[in-house]
Amino acid sequence: MTKIFKPGEEAPRSGQYEQVGPRGGRTGEERTVTRGEPLPPTPSSGMGYVLVDPTKHRTGR
Repeated sequence: MTKIFKPGEEAPRSGQYEQVGPRGGRTGEERTVTRGEPLPPTPSSGMGYVLVDPTKHRTGR
C-alpha cells in the first residue's frame, strides 16, 4: 500500500506528488516538491499526496 502524505507535512523525497482523494482515488493533478519542503494545500479537506515519480540524481540515490 502506498503512503498518503498530508498537506503541510515535510516531503520525505524530492519528486512529483499526485493529489489523491480521501479514499485514495487518483486526481491526475501533480506537484513538484523538494525534500524537506512542506506539501502544498489541497483544494478539498481530506485530500493528500502520493509520491509517483521520485527525482533521479546522477549519483543514483
